[in-house]
Amino acid sequence: MAENKQVQPTDSSEAALAKAKGFWDKYSKPLMIVSVLLIVVIGGWYGYQHFVVKPKEEKAVEAIFRAEEYFRMDSLNLALNGDGQNLGFEKIADKFSGTKTGELASIYAGACYIRLNNAEKAVKHLKGFSSSSDLVQARAYKLLGDAYADLGKNEDALSSYKKAAGAFTKDEANSPEYLFMAAYFADQVMKNKDEAVKLYKEIKEEFPQSQQARDADTYLAKLGVYNTEN
Repeated sequence: MAENKQVQPTDSSEAALAKAKGFWDKYSKPLMIVSVLLIVVIGGWYGYQHFVVKPKEEKAVEAIFRAEEYFRMDSLNLALNGDGQNLGFEKIADKFSGTKTGELASIYAGACYIRLNNAEKAVKHLKGFSSSSDLVQARAYKLLGDAYADLGKNEDALSSYKKAAGAFTKDEANSPEYLFMAAYFADQVMKNKDEAVKLYKEIKEEFPQSQQARDADTYLAKLGVYNTEN
């Protein structure tokens, strides 16, 4: 029977072990602290999402239901300010800030103020608004453009309409509409022919199958532009 031979560590393996031990001795405490911190952060994030954000979102969804009904009924003051028993968009946006429903309430409030001819308050709700949803963000930019237009702030209005068009270009229903609004505003309100032509052409290039692209041809012709390839 072959005699078992004990494998002796080589110099290189001994050096590697010594190096690993030295590394652990030096960095074990910082690594443990980092590991604990990661556990605390991840656990805290999960707890916050599960026990704070989720219940808050559910309450916000319940709260906004009646305000949305008032909005559909054109009862804009009730939609904004509530009816004494149910919150309006103003309070919902404030109380449930940080939730998707709170964001939606802020958009609704801006829309209400525009329809109530209070563009300044609409701007306060919509300026600086940020949403994780590109679709909602595009709508906010469009409404902000409407509010600025009502205030006669034409450059801001045009900029907002252009932002609305560019916020979610995959939305082929609304994006060409927003872009056409920008072009039409530059054309008919600002009398800025160069900007209008540029935007009408952009509609034809980016959304060639849309109704707005066909309408753009009409307005380009009125501006004396017939060869839209240039």
